[in-house]
Amino acid sequence: MVSRSEVLSLCRAMLRAGRQYPHYNLREYTKRRTLDGFRMNKNLTDQSKVNEAYAEAKAQFVVLERSVKFHSLYPPKTKNIMEVKLQ
Repeated sequence: MVSRSEVLSLCRAMLRAGRQYPHYNLREYTKRRTLDGFRMNKNLTDQSKVNEAYAEAKAQFVVLERSVKFHSLYPPKTKNIMEVKLQ
């Protein structure tokens, strides 16, 4: 049985991991996809479906961590236009 605090903790961990991407587009995609996924499953009441969704999110979290490590090895040479501060 998965508690609400475990689900929220996983969501925060995925958002935190996504912020470590050196690429702006990947950071924003990860944030959007994570929030959309958790919002989509927000109203689940059947415990077996909740456990299934939680297991899928945990698997995605493992992939996310691996992807962040890989992408941090090859950071972009230039900043995205969205990251450049205008004067």
